Amino acid sequence: MKADALKKRLDRDRPMTTITIRMPEDVIEDLKRIAPLLGFSGYQPLARAYIGQGLRVDLERLEGDYVSELIASLRRHGVSDEVLQAALQEVIEPLTSGLSNP
Repeated sequence: MKADALKKRLDRDRPMTTITIRMPEDVIEDLKRIAPLLGFSGYQPLARAYIGQGLRVDLERLEGDYVSELIASLRRHGVSDEVLQAALQEVIEPLTSGLSNP
């Protein structure tokens, strides 16, 4: 994930929208019971956390797959590991340094 996108995701005041979702009553009851035990103010913030966590895992998996496929393709086309490492470092370094700046 790009540094700017990550910073936006970490912003607690980002815009929200209302949705309607049908869920089994027992799931909602379990969420209500578990939420305070995990430090959440209610079941909805816990549900958002679960959705966000799953989404981040899938985004990382899908975006990571493209990078892996690209690297494998470049290797098949004769690009050396040294060149690949240098290119990856050029991309990763600005992302990681941007996360440490407030």
